[in-house]
Amino acid sequence: MNNVLLSSGLAFLITFFAIPVIIQVAKDKKLFDEPDERKVHKNVIPTLGGLGIFAGFIIATLMGVPSAISSELQYFAAATTVIFFLGIKDDILVLSASKKFIGQLIAAGIIIKFGGIQISSFHGFLGIYEIPHITGTIISLFTIIVITNSFNLIDGVDGLAGSLGLLTTLVFGTYFFYAGQLTYAVMAFSLAGSIIGFLIYNFSPAKIFMGDTGSLLLGLVNSILVIKFINTAGNTASNFPIESAPAIGFSILMIPLFDTLRVFGLRIMQRRSPFSPDRTHVHHFLLDLGLSHRMVTITCVLVNITFIAMAFFMRGLGTTTVIGVLLLSAFIFIGIIYYSRPKNRNVLTRKVEKTEIIKSHKIFKLAGEAVEAD
Repeated sequence: MNNVLLSSGLAFLITFFAIPVIIQVAKDKKLFDEPDERKVHKNVIPTLGGLGIFAGFIIATLMGVPSAISSELQYFAAATTVIFFLGIKDDILVLSASKKFIGQLIAAGIIIKFGGIQISSFHGFLGIYEIPHITGTIISLFTIIVITNSFNLIDGVDGLAGSLGLLTTLVFGTYFFYAGQLTYAVMAFSLAGSIIGFLIYNFSPAKIFMGDTGSLLLGLVNSILVIKFINTAGNTASNFPIESAPAIGFSILMIPLFDTLRVFGLRIMQRRSPFSPDRTHVHHFLLDLGLSHRMVTITCVLVNITFIAMAFFMRGLGTTTVIGVLLLSAFIFIGIIYYSRPKNRNVLTRKVEKTEIIKSHKIFKLAGEAVEAD
């Protein structure tokens, strides 16, 4: 308990006191996120909040985990450092999608090869249990990459990615604490402490964004936590086994993970790049309904909590059934808010799809108007 309290408190303090300094430096150096047609904010805002989150997380984790009990922590630190430099370069300059993907593959490879974080069983999903090592490696790579990007893509409204990240880390951290997995409990609560320190400055109206540095870090750490959760909770010999562990893990990450898979699927079916910009995320639909940033965030967090509760109370039905119910419920939720939107909101989406989003700090003339391109 002392390690968890120390790490979470230290992470909070480091991030809380670092963010104002980062905001001032970003203003002095003009390191802003410029608004464009696709983005929901109208003013220039610093994007380096992830720097504070990373500092709080990594220092608190390294100090909170006793070196004698963790052989894999050094590899997690290495992987998060790779993601940190990947994100910070993309926030300050511009990093191509291919280079970001390669960097994420390297981080995922470190986690799987050296950290031992790998899916080895489906625990009854679709009637499948143990899977071959190579299959598990490929699925683990896919899982880590998707989850890492899911928090990056859901980060479109003040406080949303941070609030969802806070929810997931608190749930995972609580489980690992009671399961006797101190390393992962400290990691989860350290990140939670950092997120709380950041959210104080990120709730609407936001004074700073976490940027790719923060969102990719949230995604990577959550990918580690969910795979470890599935392996631990799905093992009947563990201190805290839970039925339908993959379904429970899926429900904890439901909003960012389902939204990413849905949007990727739609873009691929439309023969577009999965990373092409548009306004088809769940937070865009909720904004179109007239909800404020704060209400969008609260709605998504409450819906995610509902999914977690559903999965937990239905866990006795088996992994396949629970995941099926979760997916059906998620599609119903998306369908309701999509068809409840004012129809004229689609005009902006079509306009954005025809406009190339160029990341720079210059002003370009598009259709005779001055448009600030990010």
